[in-house]
Amino acid sequence: MQQKKIVVLEGNDETAAAITSELQNAGFEVCAVSDDGAKAEVLVRENNPDAVLVSMTLKNLDGFEVLDRLKDLRGSCVILASGNFSDDKTINKVLQRGVKYYMMRPLNASLLVDRLRGLFAEPESSSGSETRERKSLASLDEKISNIFISIGIPPHIKGYAYLREGIKLAVENPSIINNITKQLYPKIAEKFETTASKVERAIRHSIEVAWNRQRIDAINAVFGVRVYIGTEKPTNSEFIALVADKLILEGFMHG
Repeated sequence: MQQKKIVVLEGNDETAAAITSELQNAGFEVCAVSDDGAKAEVLVRENNPDAVLVSMTLKNLDGFEVLDRLKDLRGSCVILASGNFSDDKTINKVLQRGVKYYMMRPLNASLLVDRLRGLFAEPESSSGSETRERKSLASLDEKISNIFISIGIPPHIKGYAYLREGIKLAVENPSIINNITKQLYPKIAEKFETTASKVERAIRHSIEVAWNRQRIDAINAVFGVRVYIGTEKPTNSEFIALVADKLILEGFMHG
């Protein structure tokens, strides 16, 4: 794969240094770093990057203004944004400006690398079916991430990755949800080199985080029906099945 170029617009010097180091170690070319939102347009024009990482807090221009200015410029490059916003209305405003991923701060540099690798993944074979499958899996990841953003599950907690993996397994094999303790948790635990009980607790915590943020309307909006009322919370298996069923109905099928 050709080395991908990244422009980093980050207001915190320490975070900028950590991100730059992580990206370079992962084989990306960091072609520009700035904490000045007013320089965003020039840096993107000059460097023609494959991706731009935009912190919502910058000097001179805030993230929203930067995203507005980049809209007409970005061409084929992807934009990822990071911020402290956790309310639906503001996050949707960010996503409506052409942002591929919104990441909660504090920014996890290794998660950022994973996001970029997923976005730039190329099939090892020129086979059409493999290409379609790779694209399908990438779009499934994106869809799950957008659901999590909408309902308030932050990407920096452990349960985020476990829950996403569980949903993908349930999309691939819906019957696994009937064996969540004996099959689903152990499979997730094996992938992340942890224990099934830790997987169960982390998933439970991530669901509780979303429900404790009182986003019931947003949750019901995601699923298109009034699934939950007040503080009622689904079990791990109920939630995984609910999201997996929604994705299957939308045509996300593995293989």
